[in-house]
Amino acid sequence: MAKKKTSDVLAEIKKLIENKKAIVGTKRTIKNLKLGKLSRVYITVNCPENVKKDLEYYSKLAKVPVVELNYPNDELGILCKKSYSISVLSQAK
Repeated sequence: MAKKKTSDVLAEIKKLIENKKAIVGTKRTIKNLKLGKLSRVYITVNCPENVKKDLEYYSKLAKVPVVELNYPNDELGILCKKSYSISVLSQAK
């Protein structure tokens, strides 16, 4: 999994949200990975292990990089201006 600087990743996520290219949720992310509509997947530190394995598998098939964030899912929810926690966030092409 790719490791980037925290400030770079935060800027990317904020830009995704502003441009409305962010896809929230595990099911929607896996569905779009299978369809080849994603360019990057972000997962949180406390993402469940079975979800992490599924995302890594489908991202390898689709040749999409997975970025592991240094934030828990509740902080990602706050960053995305949602009232719920988010474990998986992805970037649409």
